Amino acid sequence: MGWNKRVAYFYDSEVGNYNYGYDHCMKPFRIRMAHSIVTAYGLDKKMDVICPPRATALEMTRFHTDDYIEYLRRVTPELAEMMPTYSDCFLPLHDCPAFDGVYEFCSISAGGSIAGAKRINHGESDV
Repeated sequence: MGWNKRVAYFYDSEVGNYNYGYDHCMKPFRIRMAHSIVTAYGLDKKMDVICPPRATALEMTRFHTDDYIEYLRRVTPELAEMMPTYSDCFLPLHDCPAFDGVYEFCSISAGGSIAGAKRINHGESDV
């Protein structure tokens, strides 16, 4: 029984440039490593490889509050340290630490999710 699914694979080459910090379990460079394995095995030839558009602040506020997205746009590790009340509310240290480029990273991630949902909803991909 052969069933060909149309697979969309979203990858932005800049995603591996971000760092949650040494002690955090999220390691974006692992996404880059996984992509290298995908291409090394030629799996990229069996699916649509797409660099998704980055989500805009407006797109992200359809799910998150304006205050949260504005905080992501402005926060730096130094600012988060100086403003612990906001950090505890928006980016709890151990779960979601502030890091350089956190807004850009979230924009890449959310952009891929939105683009994937659109492709599936429009019948352009099965997976």
